[in-house]
Amino acid sequence: MKRQNDISACIYGALETYFKDLDGEMPDCIYDMVLKSVERPMLEVVLRQAEGNQTLAAAMLGINRNTLRKKLLDHQLV
Repeated sequence: MKRQNDISACIYGALETYFKDLDGEMPDCIYDMVLKSVERPMLEVVLRQAEGNQTLAAAMLGINRNTLRKKLLDHQLV
């Protein structure tokens, strides 16, 4: 089982690579980019673990089911 700090390490490494690949170019909207990059796979994995049960997935995520539904729509996962 992965721990939260393993996720942080992955994000840290990805951001380091992102900046390296920019090769001096100025980045834009990093905050939104990271949140969107993390949110979709998180929703997919949690929903799969909940066997498609959105109520259970929302509880696992610690968010309201309506919020989960909106996020699923935003990411075109429903």
